[in-house]
Order: sequence, then C-alpha cells, then structure tokens
Amino acid sequence: MEFPEVRAFTFDIFGTVVDWRGSIIREGRKVWAAKGIDVDWEEFADSWRGGYEPAMQRVRRGELPWMNIDSLHRLILDGLLARYRVNGLAEEDRDQLNRVWHRLDPWPDVADGLKLIRRRAIVAALSNGNVALLVNMAKHGGLCWDCVLSAELAKHYKPDPEVYQTAAALLGLEPHQVMMVAAHNGDLMGAQAVGFRTAFVRRPREYGSSQTSDLVPDSTVDVVAEDFIELADLLGCR
Repeated sequence: MEFPEVRAFTFDIFGTVVDWRGSIIREGRKVWAAKGIDVDWEEFADSWRGGYEPAMQRVRRGELPWMNIDSLHRLILDGLLARYRVNGLAEEDRDQLNRVWHRLDPWPDVADGLKLIRRRAIVAALSNGNVALLVNMAKHGGLCWDCVLSAELAKHYKPDPEVYQTAAALLGLEPHQVMMVAAHNGDLMGAQAVGFRTAFVRRPREYGSSQTSDLVPDSTVDVVAEDFIELADLLGCR
C-alpha cells in the first residue's frame, strides 16, 4: 500500500484535519456568549456549516459573484445573526467572530500524523478555505504544511475538477502522482475523477454524536484509515 508513484498528499481541511464543529462551539460558549450572543452553539455551528454548500451553489449558478470562503462565511453569518435576533454586534466583533474559522483546532492525531507522512512526500492543504484562512489556521494549530493550496487559486470550489487539476499543476505533478486525503466521499470522488489516488480517513464525530454521513468509505478509494497515524503506517512512512 505504499504507492511509490505518489509524490504529494493533499488534505481536505474542514472536518478531515480540523474539528470545525467542536472549535466553534467551544469558542462560542467561552468567548461569544459573554459578548451577548445567547444562542444554542451546537445548533448555531451546524447552521453555519449547513449554509456552506447552498452558498457555493449560488456562486456556481451565477446568483452571486465569485467569493472566497471568508466572504461566504460572513454572508451566512450575517443571515444567522438576523435569524437568531442577535442585535447590536459591532462590525469589529462580527469580523472577529467570522474569523473563528481561522482558529479551528486540529483533531488530536493530525500534527503527529502529518509529520510522519511528510517524511515520505509533500504534504499540502487542499481546501475550499482561502489562502489567508488556511495559513492562519496552520499557525494556530501547529500544522507543518509544505504548501497551502486553495480552491481560491482556481476560482472554483471542490469538488469541481478545476480545483484538483490546478493543485496538481502547481505542484508540477501529474494527477496520478497525488493522493487526496479526506473524510468525505464526495471530495474523494471529485479527486478520483481527474486521476488522483485517494485515502479516506474516518471522522465519525465531525457532525457530533448523531452523524449519519461519510461513516463508510466508497468502495473505490485506495486507502482507508482510522486516523492520520494509521494512514502514515499504511503508507510506509515510519
């Protein structure tokens, strides 16, 4: 399972590398509740993330101009604050709250697993998150990327093929020399469609204890691992 032709591993970020839901809930309860945002933070986090795909579809249909993920997150946030009747929040606070996505914490296995995989090949973020967001998140979480690649560079969103094709081209590699690592079958199928190899890492609590999606990998993925440490072992990185 060592895949000698693979020279780079690209990693999905939200849910695969970082615990977006838990991070937003923790910061919401610790910081933003004290600033007057009295909401059910579990529900708020789920609703914020739930607006993500519909917002991207609006861009794809031409209803909205191209926006990076910071801008889409802000668009969704403003709608949520209105829905939850959160009034009087200063613009500076709205911006700071929106940047919670820059401060997401990695899953416990990620930092050590990345270091192991990096011994063998290039490790790169490949996310719909914009470059500034991904760089700040890496600094916050101590993530040792060789390269930060973003859908922003292709002006498309995953799983559009242009995102994966642009990533491979920027790395100077053919698609079959890149392995996409994700906890989401849709992302892996998008990468596979342009020739990437694929690795599924289970994140059964990304959406909390009642998660129903992406619990089982698609039968066509190349590697299945419980976490990044096991992935490194399966890839012969020790």
